[in-house]
Amino acid sequence: MIQSQRGVDGPRDLDHGTVPPDGRPLADQPKWRQDFPIDWAQDEYVSRRELVKFMVLTSAALAVGQFWIVLKSAFSRHPAPVAGEPIAQVDELPIGGAKTFTYPEGSTPRLLVRTGATAFVAYDQQCTHLLCPVVPAFDAGRLHCPCHNGWFDLETGQPVSGPPRRALPRVRLEVRNGTVYATGVEGSTT
Repeated sequence: MIQSQRGVDGPRDLDHGTVPPDGRPLADQPKWRQDFPIDWAQDEYVSRRELVKFMVLTSAALAVGQFWIVLKSAFSRHPAPVAGEPIAQVDELPIGGAKTFTYPEGSTPRLLVRTGATAFVAYDQQCTHLLCPVVPAFDAGRLHCPCHNGWFDLETGQPVSGPPRRALPRVRLEVRNGTVYATGVEGSTT
């Protein structure tokens, strides 16, 4: 499609020539405009072929990326958690007290809360909504995510209110000889 604009020298073809914004001939333009004439109409034109090429290449890149994620997760080796890793002494925490720890080594932080004389619960410390750290609200019987006011049940790790929709990954615990041991993780994605 050929568009034209009325210039000083008569009509000019916008697809093949540059028309300065002030309409003066190119010889009367400043030196910088003579050195760098930009054909705005041609510069902003995108053909259907270029658009389709861009869409196909972008879609192919996204598909390859998704395929790579699937392959990586299928063939990656997750270290097996060490059974019975000690994380705290029973007397170390008062009832309602909490302690952070990592289990297995190199994982995301976990949160241990003492709920009774020999009763403990442990969960992933990252909220399932946007990974903000959760803090215990023992008197309310809940875990609180202060970033978006999310609440989880202290005994089950299930979301009670707020934006979180998934339960916190739970750490299986055993108490033996006055020591709390982590023996596994339920519902973890790490």
